[in-house]
Amino acid sequence: MRTAFFNTKLYDKHSFIEINEDYNHELTFFEPRLTPKTASLAAGFPAVCVFINDELDEDTLRAIAATGTKLIALRCAGFNNINLSVAEELGITVMRVPAYSPYAVAEHAVGLIMALNRKLYRAYNRVRDDNFSLDGLLGFDLHGKTIGIVGTGKIGQCFAQIMNGFGCKLLAYDVRVNPACADIGVDYVELPILLTRSDIISLHCPLLPSTHHLINAESIQHFKPGSMLINTSRGGLIDTNAVIEAIKSGRVGYFGIDVYEREGSLFFEDLSDTVIQDDTFQLLQSFPNVVITAHQAFFTKEALRNIAQVTLANISDVEAGRTNSNAVKLT
Repeated sequence: MRTAFFNTKLYDKHSFIEINEDYNHELTFFEPRLTPKTASLAAGFPAVCVFINDELDEDTLRAIAATGTKLIALRCAGFNNINLSVAEELGITVMRVPAYSPYAVAEHAVGLIMALNRKLYRAYNRVRDDNFSLDGLLGFDLHGKTIGIVGTGKIGQCFAQIMNGFGCKLLAYDVRVNPACADIGVDYVELPILLTRSDIISLHCPLLPSTHHLINAESIQHFKPGSMLINTSRGGLIDTNAVIEAIKSGRVGYFGIDVYEREGSLFFEDLSDTVIQDDTFQLLQSFPNVVITAHQAFFTKEALRNIAQVTLANISDVEAGRTNSNAVKLT
């Protein structure tokens, strides 16, 4: 199937071209994000392949449908950037990659915890400057600490298993119990209880209307003073301004994120020679107890290969009229 890839980098091209040897689709790669302004590039392509920061709003969807697009192949798990009701109205099929490497994201969340707790970013810079003082680098044992896991799908499960290996007490909040988590002693509780008891809170749930700003000024009041908040899921789960106020007050003692609510104009680009216009993001970067990475939690060799494999298989299934559980349905 002729497929237009948007928002592509060199690593996307390499992985998809390699895997496409088994599928023989006609792939065309575009560097710009898919937006209403770039939708004309999709003209004549039955399928478009998009990533997390492409804008599949009503204007974009109507524009690409008018020029023949019938399939949106997401090369990611989340689909909050797509207006599903309009896609359904237009008869556009939406496919996703529900799990490409839960280990990659879970391991990155642990990396953020370790970086914040043991001040690894400070320690690295100090030693580079021949400063071997330990002042200001004091951390705490993870063993015995209570970890709150919000969302226990595949990524949350992997994260729970890793933290169980550290000897942590595990709490979880989810709409359904994951038996694999229950088997290792994860205690499912309501969200306010989890927030109240946890030393570290890690978010692993999808961004839905019901989870938008799940962490906000009200829910933060349940936090233990000085607790750690980690987000490797979606930026919209957190009200960033509320967290900034909580950092200032000491309610949040550590903040580690791989995602940001307004990351679309920032992440995946080299902006080192520009002035960042997002004052909220700049303020976050000024805090000594904040670590930000630019949506790289998924970024492993294994994950890129799995993303390409599943995405191209999704396209093949749609082309052949086969059913596929990776289809995204309006609920």
